[in-house]
Amino acid sequence: MLTLTHELRDRIVAHARADHPDEACGVIAGPAGGDRPERFIPMLNAARSPTFYEFDSADLLKLYREMDDRDEEPVVIYHSHTATEAYPSRTDVSYANEPGAHYVVVSTAESGNEEGPVSFRSFRIVDGTITEEEVRFVDAYPA
Repeated sequence: MLTLTHELRDRIVAHARADHPDEACGVIAGPAGGDRPERFIPMLNAARSPTFYEFDSADLLKLYREMDDRDEEPVVIYHSHTATEAYPSRTDVSYANEPGAHYVVVSTAESGNEEGPVSFRSFRIVDGTITEEEVRFVDAYPA
């Protein structure tokens, strides 16, 4: 199960709406060895595509060095689907190389970049196998 603050959910959705009709993507980092998403890091979709996302390789290298320096790891890797359901595509699965991460997919197909409904789902993707998981939203993490 993914536990996420309302604030982080809102930031992911806002990023997805802002980048629509292109897919948005980013990472939420957290303390290494934990499962607490804390630091929101929106990334640029280097593909600038409505059907595909790709992290810029230089930005990704910089991010991983920064996370390493801060003793963090990617807890959530998120992206949006702009015309399809919130479910990982074959391409998404092929790029899923963080077995400990939660892969969040937000669909803006229904509302685009306007206020309105979005679909927000989380998955574990390990060795090509997709497993949907429950998402629980909280006001704050326990101390």
